[in-house]
Formats: sequence, C-alpha cells, structure tokens
Amino acid sequence: MAVTARLVVAGAALDADDDAVAAVTTALAAAGAPVTARVIVEDDDVALEEALAAPSDLTIILAVPGTAAALATPAADVVRRALADVTGARLMPSEKIRAGLEQAALSRGRPLPRLTERATLVPQGATVWTTDGAEPGWLIESQGRAFVVLIPGARLSRMIEQHLVPYARSLTERSLTTGHPAVAVRTLRTAGVDLADIDARLGEWLKPRGAGGDVDVTTLPASGEVWVRLRAHAVTPSAAQDALALVEAKVVERLGDDYFGRDGETLERVVGRMLAQRSLMVSVAESCTGGLVGHRITSIPGSSAYFERGVMVYTNRAKHELLGVPEEVLRAHGAVSGQCAEAMVRGVCRLGGSACGLAVTGIAGPDGGTPTKPVGTVWVGVAVNSQAAAHHFLFDGDRAAVKWQSAQAALDLLRRALLASR
Repeated sequence: MAVTARLVVAGAALDADDDAVAAVTTALAAAGAPVTARVIVEDDDVALEEALAAPSDLTIILAVPGTAAALATPAADVVRRALADVTGARLMPSEKIRAGLEQAALSRGRPLPRLTERATLVPQGATVWTTDGAEPGWLIESQGRAFVVLIPGARLSRMIEQHLVPYARSLTERSLTTGHPAVAVRTLRTAGVDLADIDARLGEWLKPRGAGGDVDVTTLPASGEVWVRLRAHAVTPSAAQDALALVEAKVVERLGDDYFGRDGETLERVVGRMLAQRSLMVSVAESCTGGLVGHRITSIPGSSAYFERGVMVYTNRAKHELLGVPEEVLRAHGAVSGQCAEAMVRGVCRLGGSACGLAVTGIAGPDGGTPTKPVGTVWVGVAVNSQAAAHHFLFDGDRAAVKWQSAQAALDLLRRALLASR
C-alpha cells in the first residue's frame, strides 16, 4: 500500500484548522504522503504513546506553539519521553539543537534563552533539522517507521519546505521501488451550504471506499464549511494526479459557487486574493464578532493592499455616532436587524471610502436572546460597489461557535458578492 502519514498535535495547543496543521497536511499531500489521521492529545505520556503507537509510515508531531524555549516546555518533555519509549532510544543532549535554538532567538531579536540540558535532549540516533529563523525539529526512524517533531511558529513553513517535503518525497519514491501504489489527495472546500446538500449533489461519486474506480470521494463537515475529500490510487504519482484531476474538475463543476478553494486555502485568503486582483478595498464594521472578521482578513500577509479599516461598534450609540445608523432604525427595528446591518455596512464604506464592506450584528449568547430574536440570530450586511444587502442567519452552538460561524458567513457573502459583480 502507499505511504501513509499521521499528524499528532501534542499539548492540545492547536486545533484542526490551525495554520500549522493546514501547512503540514497540504505539504504532505503534495509530496505523495497524505495525512490519513489527525489526533490531538494533552500533555500526557500515556495518551501520546498510544497516539504514536498507531500504525503509520510517517508520524508528524507538532509540539506546542514556538517560543524561545519551546523545547523546554512540559509538552516537549512529554514528546521526548514518548518517542524514546516508542523507539527504544536513549535521550541524549544535542549541541545542534542548542545552536539552533540560540540562532532562532537571535533571528527574532530576542535575548538568548537560558537553556537547560533537557531542552536539548533528543532520542539517540535522531537527525536534527535546522533552518534559518525556525526552531529545530528532528527525525528518528525505527523499525520501518519514521517520526518527525516540529515546533509550530512563524517560520515553520521554511522547515516544511527544506526538510519535511524532501523527506516525505523520498519515502514516496522508496515505496514505489518496492511496487507500492501511489496516492494523490485533494480537499475541496465549500461554504454557505450544508452537508446533506453536498451529498445529494455528489451522490454518483460517493461510493463506499474500494467499491470501484480509481478515486474515492468522501464528504465531511468542518467548522462552518463542508469539505470534499478526493483520494486517487495509481501505479505512479503522475497517473494518480491525472486520475485525481479528471474527477476534481467534474466535482468542482457540480459544486458551483459553493466551492471556494482547495487544500489549505481559507475563505480569508481567497477573498483577499479576489480583492487584490481587482484593486478593491474593504472596510468592516463588527458588533457581535468583536473584531474577528477583521482579524481573519488581516492575518493574511499583504492584506494592507485591500483592507482599509475595521470599526468595532458594540453599543447603539457607537453604531449611530460612528457609522451614522439612524436612531429611528435602532428604535423601530433594533440593533439586530437587517435594516441596522445594511445601514452599518453603508456607513463603514462611507467612513473608509472603500468600494466593499462587511457588517455583522447579532446575539452571540449565552444571554440576550428573546422569543423573536433567539441566541444565534445574526445579520450580515455586505456591500460591493454601492450595492448593499443584509442577510439573516440563525446559528447553533456556544458564544465562540456563533462568532466563528458569523465571520465565516460574512467572508463567504463578500466572496459571492464579488463573484456576482464581475
């Protein structure tokens, strides 16, 4: 069978949609070693050893977000001990780890960390990976299996490109010489649609795995989105990619405008690219999301080319004074209404002099709901080139879930408005 990869997040510091998780998953898929399972474990030796014991050709461990002394944290200690137990290797200090940590600190303009010996420990026989500005990682092979430890951080992408991808490709090439089939994987991402609708549209491709055909197609819900996972099997990598591309084109056509990107592409990245390509600026007015929409847009490097400003207007007074929402609208319809959302988006576009705008107002909970406007009621205003509209939603979940779904809906509505205005 083909090379399989498993992703283990140690310390529960990241979630399934974190950039580090997406970067590793996307890179491994492109290298022909797709991730078949993702596991999040706490700082617990037994739980981590159980996660590492699961069969896989390649296991990637992401150990806590990067800091100057990340390798001296409890989560890193647990990773070291677990790998030593699983591989039967003795922990030994590594001068290469020490030098890499010091260099990473210097590259960020930070003082040199006070490193204890335990921060430099790695299993005996491990290969240490270093790259400029990134915290060191390491690889250890044992009994036909490979384990890689990486520290998430701003320069993780360099470590992935310089070390993880070449190594994963070498595993793939090695498997081909022994007659193992190749695998190509693609994840198609959709928004603004539910799982049942996607399943209905893709019924002809959604067969039980192994029921026939070179490409398996499955669907799964994922944080306000629905993902369509394509997995192609063939004798060579190029044949697998060809089979994948053929089915992908047909599935994308069937998904229509609900499809927005693939693999690691996020709504904020796709929307940002659309704005930049058309030299459009966007301004954002937020109430119940508390700045989340603006945060997501500006998390993309280069977003200053298309993000004009963000205004957080939590009270009626702020909505009136800063955005010009008429007092009669607030009295007659309330802050959580289509009339208010539309006035907010027009106001923030006027304030920023931007062609595009988003506005979010709602009840995130857990309190504040009424029989006519229950918790989860959200209105999103969207404007593109003076054309403004408001859209109503009723989201489930706790406060954080409502805020995230509201931000998802806002970004997706802007994406669709931009598509419609071409």
